[in-house]
Parts: sequence; C-alpha cells; structure tokens
Amino acid sequence: MYALVERLYPLCRSITGDGVRATLDIVGEYLPLQVHEVPTGTPVLDWTVPREWNIRDAYVADAAGDRVIDFAASNLHVLGYSVPVARTMPLAELRAHLHTLPDQPTLVPYRTSYYAPTWGFCLAQEVLDALPEGDYEVRVDSTLADGHLTYAEHVVPGQVPDEVIVSCHVCHPSLANDNLAGIAVATFLARALAERDPYHTYRFIYAPGTIGAITWLARNAERIDRVRHGLVLACAGDSGSLTYKRSRRGDAEIDRVLEHVLTTSQRPHKVREFTPYGYDERQYCSPGFDLGVGSLTRTPYAGYPEYHTSADNLDLVSPDAMADTLAVCREAFAVLDRNRRYRNLSPYGEPQLGRRGLYDALGGRSDTRQAQMAMLWVLSLSDGEHDLLDVAERAGLPFDTVAAAADALRDAGLITT
Repeated sequence: MYALVERLYPLCRSITGDGVRATLDIVGEYLPLQVHEVPTGTPVLDWTVPREWNIRDAYVADAAGDRVIDFAASNLHVLGYSVPVARTMPLAELRAHLHTLPDQPTLVPYRTSYYAPTWGFCLAQEVLDALPEGDYEVRVDSTLADGHLTYAEHVVPGQVPDEVIVSCHVCHPSLANDNLAGIAVATFLARALAERDPYHTYRFIYAPGTIGAITWLARNAERIDRVRHGLVLACAGDSGSLTYKRSRRGDAEIDRVLEHVLTTSQRPHKVREFTPYGYDERQYCSPGFDLGVGSLTRTPYAGYPEYHTSADNLDLVSPDAMADTLAVCREAFAVLDRNRRYRNLSPYGEPQLGRRGLYDALGGRSDTRQAQMAMLWVLSLSDGEHDLLDVAERAGLPFDTVAAAADALRDAGLITT
C-alpha cells in the first residue's frame, strides 16, 4: 500500500483532467477498473459536470529569471483550476493572487477554485516575506475547456446482488493522507475481498470529491435500491487512532458493525455523529437517497495540522497505520457478510440439542461453555426481528462465536433465514 501511495504522490490531480486518468491507470494495474467519462455540461442532480482542467507548467520568476514559485517543485504551488495567465506585474499586484498560511509559515497550503474562474499560487509565508518589491513574470500554462469528468468502478461479485459501496476520492494532488492512503486501502481491500467468496457484492468507487459522487449517484439512481451498506475511506494512513463517523440514519447496520468491531478489537478509537460536512458520505446520505453509508478515517479531516498543506507528505503516512485501517475494514466486512436474521423452526420450548449432536460437536473446545451459550442465545433471539449482531451485543459474546453457533443450528435444521 505504501508503494502505491509513493507512485501516486507526484501526480497533479483535480476534479477532472489527465491527473485523474493517470491515477486510475496506476490503480488499474492492481485491479481491473471500469472507467467512465462524463462530458462537460452533463446535468448531474442539481449540478453540471464542469469543464476539464489540465496544466503543463506554472511559475513566478523574479527579474533575474529565477523561479521563486515553481509548479515543477510541487503541484501544490498552483491554485487548483487556475486559468491560463502570461503577464509581468509588480509584487503589489501579484499579492492578491498569492495564498499562504501565516500561522504555519513554513508550509504551502492546498487551495482550489473549481467554480469561480481565476488564477493563483500557493507558497510558504516565509518565502513570501522574503520576496523583494519589483516586477515578476507570472505564467500558468493550463487549459480549461470542454472535456470530461472521469471516475472508475471495480466490482467484487458476491453471492447476492445486494451491494456494499466503498468510496474514496481521487481529486487531491500531492496529499498523502488525504487521500492517497484511502485509495491504497480501498484497492487492497478489494483484492482481499476477491480472495474469498463474499456474501454481498462490493462496488468500489474511485471518484473526484463531491462532484464525482454526485455524478455517480445521478448515473445510478435507478439501481440505488441495491445498495444496502456503504463506507467512505479517507485519511487512512496517519498515526492517529481510528475514527468512525456514523451515517445520517445513525443506526444503519454499517454503523453497528463498525462500532462493534472497533470496540471488541480494543483498538483506541472514536465514534462521531453524522454531520452534513466532510467527505462524500454526505452525498450518499443525502435525504433523497438516505443510504446507510458511514465514513472511516484515522484523524478526521481538518483534525491534524498537516491537513491540506505540503506537510501531508509521504512522511505523514505509514505502512503500519494503513495496514491497521485495512484490517478493520476486513473485520467489519466479515461481520457484515455473516450478519443475518434467523427464524427459530422449533420455537416452542428449547429444542433438544444433545440428540442432534450439537453438544457433542463442542466437546474438547476451550470455549465450550461460551459456544453453548451462543447456541441458546441464537435460538432465543431467532424471531426474525434480531440479527446476529444483536445477539452478540446482548449476550456479550464475540460475533464469530455467535455466527458459528448459528451455522451449526442452521445445519441441524433448527433455524432458517
């Protein structure tokens, strides 16, 4: 995963353009992707697909011709979606187009202007403070023209057509945690799911933030009822503890599963209530769709000082942190795939388990007592109203133990879905 982040880090991405395509080309080496190109001007819900932006070079040069701000050094130096410019102007005029972080004077901010055509440069405050008065050559070699918005999907087929969507945004330039780590975790999660026979069908969505998710929703509105659960992955590689943000519903199955996995794993973690701000969970959870989609991050957006700055670099993310995020996703989806509601086929009194060999099957296990209790709890709550996660929570038992008990009872003909 870290090697994938390293490969993606130098690319200049935005909500459209060749940087997104190059990113998806690299991800496509790890997974087969279905890439979609949606033309400029296409209505998507209340939005319209914007013009496509591409950039070749940009700089500010002093009177000696030295580049004091250089896109070639970092793609964060250019305001995203800057229109073309080729001028010479005094520093006093240039200042209106320069963006810094006075409170973090050594860092370059990440700034964009997607829907208000303008141009600009981002630089460290200490660099700006050192610039002498005088004339500067300003050059932005970019294009903003009709083109396409690009996004991609990868599907891991399941036993049923009901879908779990996993979404990550691919629009940010050289920001390692936000969100190259999310792209990497999603990619390796898809590969891990393909190694088993998942119950649900898993659809991975690689799309630009906001407009990309909105475009996907607009183009899939007729099949949205297949989506049963979803998870947005972002900020997946920093050293902070894991944070789960609930869906708008607050009690969706994905909410219950993630909270259960995080709690029973005894990992340090936080659970946050839904807010209509953040990543694309707010699009999937919008009231017209009302999908059960939560968000998993480590430190949430804007919660770490490196957020949207040049310090969100390869040093900020670690293989161990990404591996931990991936492990939680795998554990959560294993629970999600095994969670069922059952109906007791012998609900009048307790069925005789011994003559069905169920007690004998437990002999010699170190957790025999726990496994027996799991069977009794599953029988008690198999009323078509409670799922196995309810059983595990109410009984205070590990989900795997409860699921194994349900498998044994089903095989013995005592419960059915």
